[in-house]
This record gives sequence, C-alpha cells and structure tokens, in this order.
Amino acid sequence: MRRFDPTPLYRATIGFDRMADMLDRALATDLQAPSYPPYNIERTAENAYRISIAVAGFAADDLSVEVKETALVVTGRSSEDDSARQFLHRGIATRAFERRFHLADHVRVTQARHADGMLHIDLARELPEALKPRRIEISTDLARLANSANMPDQAAQLAQ
Repeated sequence: MRRFDPTPLYRATIGFDRMADMLDRALATDLQAPSYPPYNIERTAENAYRISIAVAGFAADDLSVEVKETALVVTGRSSEDDSARQFLHRGIATRAFERRFHLADHVRVTQARHADGMLHIDLARELPEALKPRRIEISTDLARLANSANMPDQAAQLAQ
C-alpha cells in the first residue's frame, strides 16, 4: 500500500500536523471503506454543507446521529423483526451500519431530517470572530502611534 509522507510539509508549515495526520489516515482507510449506505456530500452555501444518506427501510427511531469530538457518527440499527416474513427476493438492505465523517474545526451540525428514505444532515462552518480576516492599519506617524498608546511624554518628544 502506498503511504503519504508529510515530512516536506512540516518544514514549511506550522500547525498543520493534524491535517497531515488526517490525510494519512484517510488514505490508509480508503481501500477498506464500506460502501453501504450510499451518501452524497454537497455544498449548499459558502459555509453550509449537507450530507444525504440513503436509508431506505429504516425508520427515524432506527437511526442515530452523534458528534464525538471532531467526528460525525451516523448509525442505523433495524428494529424490525423479519423472521416471520418469507422473502422471495430481498433487494432492500436493512443491515446495521456505522458511517463516520471527520469534521473540520468550527463545523457544527445544525439539523438532521429523515424523509422519503433519505437522512439529510445539515452542517455549518462558523468561524470565530478572532479567525475572520481583518484589515490592519499601517501607521507611519510615530507621534500618532505614541498618542494611541497613552504616552504623551514620548509624543511630545517626537513632535519636537
């Protein structure tokens, strides 16, 4: 199996080690990732996403959506007892499943809806005010800089 070596990234970046570890983990588990149930991930707005999972045969009570640290875990356990029924053909799978999605920082689940055999999970990325881009004013006037720092003695000296 091919592994990704993030060492060159560490030389030029600071604080991205979690992302490199997550990328390495995703590449390592990609081959063994389950394909059931099928799902879509779509961007609905600039900072909004929706995960749609096909859960035909599952009632809303059979499904569970949980956020554990930075992972969204969706599980399904069918509570229906099929032992009394005789199937000639069974094409609708209702086997138990667990699907995990790794969430980025500041992404939270806003709602989950079950309708028409689909489970829709809406997510929103909410950046804190401290992480939003802001414009820094560049000052060239030292007297004004000293006044803003409440140092009137130094401002007077600079003005002379």
